[in-house]
Amino acid sequence: MSSSNKEKDVQTHSFLEGPIIVGAGPSGLAVAACLRQSGVTSLVLERADCIASLWQQRTYDRLKLHLPRQFCQLPLLNFPKTFPKYPTKHQFVSYMEAYAEHFKIEPKFKQSVVKAEYDSKSGYWRVQTDVKDLVYFSKWLIVASGENAEANVPEITGIEKFEGVVVHTSGYKSGSEFEKQRVLVVGCGNSGMEVSLDLCRYNASPHMVVRNSVHILPREMFGISTFSIAMALIKWMPLRIVDKLLLLVANFTLGNTDRLGLRRPKTGPIELKNATGKTPVLDVGALSQIKSGKIKIMEAVKEITKKGAKFIDGQEREFDSIILATGYKSNVPSWLKGTDFFTQDGMPKSPFPNGWKGENGLYAVGFTKRGLLGTSSDAINIAMDIGDQWRTINGNKSSCGSNIVPR
Repeated sequence: MSSSNKEKDVQTHSFLEGPIIVGAGPSGLAVAACLRQSGVTSLVLERADCIASLWQQRTYDRLKLHLPRQFCQLPLLNFPKTFPKYPTKHQFVSYMEAYAEHFKIEPKFKQSVVKAEYDSKSGYWRVQTDVKDLVYFSKWLIVASGENAEANVPEITGIEKFEGVVVHTSGYKSGSEFEKQRVLVVGCGNSGMEVSLDLCRYNASPHMVVRNSVHILPREMFGISTFSIAMALIKWMPLRIVDKLLLLVANFTLGNTDRLGLRRPKTGPIELKNATGKTPVLDVGALSQIKSGKIKIMEAVKEITKKGAKFIDGQEREFDSIILATGYKSNVPSWLKGTDFFTQDGMPKSPFPNGWKGENGLYAVGFTKRGLLGTSSDAINIAMDIGDQWRTINGNKSSCGSNIVPR
């Protein structure tokens, strides 16, 4: 039965022949493109007013891809050859827009999913949005809202007392807004490092809080991407040997980061990434500013005061602003109901590479903790799986599903 006929059954209910995709970021676009290549129609729901809203609306101006472009391409369409090795955020957004146009992906914008639940009686997923009286039904639901749906804002004692500006990096655009200020940056991942570096360029005085151990690697080794080297070596050597080689070169080129207050974890960088999703910092210049003293390393915060902060080592400093470089989190548990496929933290219980498929037509893309490479893997698997079901249901009318192959 066509979707147009079913839509007439109930005025506010829309029964779809293809899957519903929640999220129009890179993950949602990738799986929609792969589905289209398989001959499967889909509906993409997006709460924002644009595609890739995290990149367009919640990232800082100087952001560039941390990995070379060949590791950040989505399936079926490469970056333009004119793009640099590390595309800027604006170039990445333009690539996303071209990608959506190429595959004729037209999301329904400003439709936030408030509840999605499987109805075992009908065999359909019921997806309710914040648009009044509008409910979608489909045999397949693809969760593509990703690992970075919401800002992760930690509870810090006394932060409500602070008289200056407090902003998460999702609201940070440029260091020009903090020129010549004393700024407390909470978090020492890639975002915390890059924001601190950006602040230095505007004569601000960043103080970066380092609570836990962190791996810092040069972005390139011998003129080649560190990630590229790691991926090549893993094909021939045990992971732990690769980690030891990476750390050997990192210590030679960057020096002993422990002396700067940046303790390395006992587990190697790639092993740690695979086990926990914690990404090593790829240095783009912040470390030299730390060595020069322009970026100051601070111990964990004990409490925030009206004028600044107290630290667990007994120090107390005054600050004009606080920037929370504390990352993002999934929001899936807030709207996906009646399934135990996801943890309370909104991540699939089954680790990569088996976290893309649940029961009753439920799928997840972009939750691998392996960046856009993991997203591409998920998208291809999902499209092939749904494509097989689609052809069975529709009498093998579509024939190109098996043609999706990773680059």
